[in-house]
Amino acid sequence: MENQTANGFHLPSDACQFPARNADGLAVPELPPEQRYAFDTHGWFLVPEVFSGGELKEMHEFAARLHHRPESIPESERGPLGGPLQKLIDHPLVVSLLNEFMAHPAVTSSECYGFSVESTSLFYRTPGMGSFGPHNGNGLLRFPGDVHYYNAFPGKGHSPHTRIVWELTEVKKGQGGTLLVTGSHKSVYTAPADIQNPVSDIWSTYGCPAGSLLFFTEALTHSATTWTNTDNDRIAIFNLYSPVDSGFAKLYRPHPELLAAMPPLRQTLFRDRYVVGNVNGASV
Repeated sequence: MENQTANGFHLPSDACQFPARNADGLAVPELPPEQRYAFDTHGWFLVPEVFSGGELKEMHEFAARLHHRPESIPESERGPLGGPLQKLIDHPLVVSLLNEFMAHPAVTSSECYGFSVESTSLFYRTPGMGSFGPHNGNGLLRFPGDVHYYNAFPGKGHSPHTRIVWELTEVKKGQGGTLLVTGSHKSVYTAPADIQNPVSDIWSTYGCPAGSLLFFTEALTHSATTWTNTDNDRIAIFNLYSPVDSGFAKLYRPHPELLAAMPPLRQTLFRDRYVVGNVNGASV
């Protein structure tokens, strides 16, 4: 018999092994120390130009078609997980960060992700679209049951509610990219009145080429802002991830046909949220 802890059995030997490859068979890299430090310290970081060329063009065209002519796409693929966009949900860089800052060892194995997808959205903005509305922050002071928090102790950070944005078109700095208050996920004081001013120096933002990837913890104060770039529209995929051992929002699942066609490892992103036995062969 396995050794027992005060709360029951030790984890099985096949648990606590993060997937070495994603659902497409691509190797999951170790999160670089610089990115780990930036996410913990700042609450966000950007990886420029992850996609380019034909791959990016295919995603851009599908997203534009989804916005303008959704009826031209089969119903099962008619969403931000359709066609070439599906591979974004567990891209190796995404898995790398979430393994470090979100995955729960008790519900993780080499064949099972330790986190879940809470929502996926397509943002399509033309000049003038987008409204300013600061929210979240003070992540160290959230009450139990609210996953908009950030926990940390020496050598380990935990972000149970994490947003990942794929910018499929160029973002010019100060012309409509997401606004972020650097470090506010760890703040313990009420924000100053200046936080209501979108051009205040309290806000950080970014510029990036098309195909770039933005990570930020939902514990960070952040906001949309008006898109003013007249050279191109903003086409972005916003994916939100949450723990798989507990839930904040209603369980999210793609169209049944799309889910059934996904590789088994990717399907585990949409399984029921619970702890005991929620690894390897989990029902989806």
